[in-house]
Amino acid sequence: MQNWIFDLRSRSFVLLTILFLILTALVYYQVTENFDQSIIQFFSDISGNPTTDLIMQSITESGEALWMLGFGILMLIIPRTRRVGITLMILIVISTLLTGYIKCGVDRDRPTYDYEVVPFPVPLSKDTFALFCEGGFDASYPSGHAARSMIFAIILGYALSQRFPNGAYLMFLYPLLISLSRLYVLEHYPMDVIGGTVIGAMLAGVMAKRTKLYKIFDKSKT
Repeated sequence: MQNWIFDLRSRSFVLLTILFLILTALVYYQVTENFDQSIIQFFSDISGNPTTDLIMQSITESGEALWMLGFGILMLIIPRTRRVGITLMILIVISTLLTGYIKCGVDRDRPTYDYEVVPFPVPLSKDTFALFCEGGFDASYPSGHAARSMIFAIILGYALSQRFPNGAYLMFLYPLLISLSRLYVLEHYPMDVIGGTVIGAMLAGVMAKRTKLYKIFDKSKT
């Protein structure tokens, strides 16, 4: 997974930035509105199975910022994973704030469908944090959950890649499940989770390079 870690001047960062700007423009000018509405209508129609509802709600709550910060703190406490924990915690905070302010700028409303399914023990999280920005809490693009889950997949996958070079890619199932769950609980449109996934990859690649995450492999050899 070496190619997932890059610096600001790399081709990967430039391409991801261009892709995110294109996605944002498409959403802002409502080019994808029909596509988004048709997909969210599909998920609205299939919801209502008690088992699936609880599974999807559990998955989506695992992407909430506070739970992820708790995991980052745990990694920080353990000496061998301290660099992983630092990287995760920085990225969780930055991605949550950044997606919050982008939501304010794009100002796209969340899906208006009522989520009438099996009640979950806790309210479904929106977790948008943007100080001095009105309306961001109810804005939709990009998905902070999708961004954070992609960050987790890249950082943890990279940390596991030396010992499990092929198995580490299974970590990418997590952002896929998070994205599907955000659609299922009717909190986001497809373009929201796609945009969140792209910005998560951008941030993870650059920050992992800045925090010298690769040094965890040096320690494992000594």
